[in-house]
Amino acid sequence: MGETGSRQRLADAASAFTSNARNPDLRRAQLSFLGAWTAEWAFTVALGIVAYRDGGAVALGLVGLLRMLPSALLAPVLSPFADRGRRERVLVVVSTVRGVVTGAAAVVAALGLAPVAIYALAVLSTIAATLFRPAHSALLPSLCHTGHELASANVVRGMLDSVATLVGPLVAAVLLEVADVDVVFAVAAAASLWSAALLLRLHYDAPPRPDAVRTPHLLREVVEGLGVVARDRDLSLVLGLAAAQSFTRGALTVFSVLVSIELLGRGEPGAGTLMTAVGVGAVCGSLAASLLVETRRLGGWFALGVTLWGLPLVLVGLVPADAAALAFMALVGVGNALIDVAGFTLLGRMAPDQVLARVFGVLESLVAISIGAGALATAWIVDAWGLRPALVVVGLVCPVLAAASWWRLRALDRTVGEHDEVVGLLQRVPMLRTLPLPSVEQLARGLEPVTVPAGATVFHRGDVGDRYYVVESGRVDVLGDDRVIASLGPGEGFGEIALLRRSTRTASVVATTDLRLQALGSDHFLAVVLGYTPSAREASLGVDQLLDRYDPDRSDP
Repeated sequence: MGETGSRQRLADAASAFTSNARNPDLRRAQLSFLGAWTAEWAFTVALGIVAYRDGGAVALGLVGLLRMLPSALLAPVLSPFADRGRRERVLVVVSTVRGVVTGAAAVVAALGLAPVAIYALAVLSTIAATLFRPAHSALLPSLCHTGHELASANVVRGMLDSVATLVGPLVAAVLLEVADVDVVFAVAAAASLWSAALLLRLHYDAPPRPDAVRTPHLLREVVEGLGVVARDRDLSLVLGLAAAQSFTRGALTVFSVLVSIELLGRGEPGAGTLMTAVGVGAVCGSLAASLLVETRRLGGWFALGVTLWGLPLVLVGLVPADAAALAFMALVGVGNALIDVAGFTLLGRMAPDQVLARVFGVLESLVAISIGAGALATAWIVDAWGLRPALVVVGLVCPVLAAASWWRLRALDRTVGEHDEVVGLLQRVPMLRTLPLPSVEQLARGLEPVTVPAGATVFHRGDVGDRYYVVESGRVDVLGDDRVIASLGPGEGFGEIALLRRSTRTASVVATTDLRLQALGSDHFLAVVLGYTPSAREASLGVDQLLDRYDPDRSDP
C-alpha cells in the first residue's frame, strides 16, 4: 500500500510538470516568470553592493526601505488594472518598463554617476515589479481548469522561482568576479525584456472582466479589494504570515552582505554565494514540493515554509561557520519553495476571481512594506546589538508566528478540502466542464444545498424557472407527458433550459430516492455560464440536444 502510494505521488509530481509543458500558454507564462524573477534577484544583489559601497550597513537598510515604500503604497492602487481586461497585457507593460529602467541603471553605473540615481531607478523598477506577481498570480487560474492543474502550475512556478533564486545571484556573483555592477544591471534588463516578449504570443479564452479602458474608479476598487481581505479571516491569516516571511526576506538582503563580509570573510562576491545557496535549497525544495500537488495539508506545509524562513538565521547566529552558513541558507530556499506552492495555491483558491489581482496586490503591498521594514529594522538591530544577536532575534519572528497559527491553518485545509469536493461535483457536468477554474470556483461559492425526500417533486411543469440543480446524491426522474423521459444521478444537472430560454418549466422532476442537490440561482448561473464563450456554446448545444431528446414540443427538464 505504501509503495503504491509513493508511486502515485511520484506520478502526480511528474504530471505537475508535464501538464505545464503541454499547455503552450501556461508554458509561456511560466517562462516569463522565470525571466522576471531572475532579473529581480540579480538586480537585488547588484543594488546591495552599490548601497554597501556607498554607506555600509545603514545605507543597505535605508535603500531597502526606500526602494520598497513607494511600491507598498502603490500596489493596491495599481492592482485593479490587472482585474480589468486581459492580465497578460499588464505583465508585458510591467516587464518592458523594468527592462528599460534597469538598463538605465546599467548606464548610470558604467558612467560612474552618483549612486542616488541608481536608487531612484531602483524605486521605479520595484514599483513596476510590485504589479508583476499579482497579475501573474491572477492570470494562472484562468489558464487552468482544475484545482490539480492550478496546484501544478504553482508547483512549477515555485520551481522556476527557485531556479531564479539560484541563477540570479549566481550570475551576479560570477559577473562581480570578472566585471562590475553595471554588467549585472545590463543582464537583468535583458532578462526583463525577454519576459515581456514571451507574453506577446499568449492566446486563451479569458473569463469575462470589466473593460480595461473604461473610466477608472480606482478608490472604490482598492477599497473593495481591501474589504475582501478584511472580511475573510483565513485570507488575513495567510497574508499576515506572508508579511512575516517578507520581513525576514528584507532582513536577508542586509544579512547576506554583512554575514559574507563581516562574519565569514567572503567579501562582496560572497553575498551572491550566500544567496545562491538559498537558490540551491529552493530548487531542492521545489522538487520535494511537487509531491504535495494532491495533498490537502497545504496549510501545514505553508506553516513549515514560514518557519524555515527564520530558523536558519537563528542557526547562522549560533553557528557562524562557513559551510554551516551555506547549508542553513539552503534551508531558507526550501522554505521559500513550500510557501510558493502552498501559499499561492491557498490564496488562488480562496479569493474570488473578480478581485483576485487586488488581493494579490494587497499581498504585494504587505510584502513591500515588510521587506523595507525588515531591512531597516535589521540594520538598526545590528548597529545596536551586533550581528550575531540580530540574526537570532530576527530569525525567531517567523517560527513563533507559524507555531501560533498552526491550528487555524489546519482548519483551513479542511475547509479547502470540502470546497474541492463541491468543485469536483460541478466539473462532472459537461456544460460546466469547459469553464476555467476561477469560474467554477465562482459557481461553487454560490451553491445552496437542497434536500428532497423520496417521492417528492423538485419542481412541476409550468413552474417559474429560477434555479439550476446538480445532483449530489440520490436519483431523480424527469417526467414529460406522464412518462419518464430521463433518470439522473450524481454529477448530472437539470433545470438549465428554463433559465437559458427564460421560459417556465416544461417538465416535472421527481425524487426517486432521498435526494441531496446543490442549487444555483438564475442570475449567478447565467452570469458565469453565458459570460464565458466555450461554456455558452456548450450550454446552447446541450439545450438543443435535450429538447430534441426529451420533448418534441421543445420543453425543459
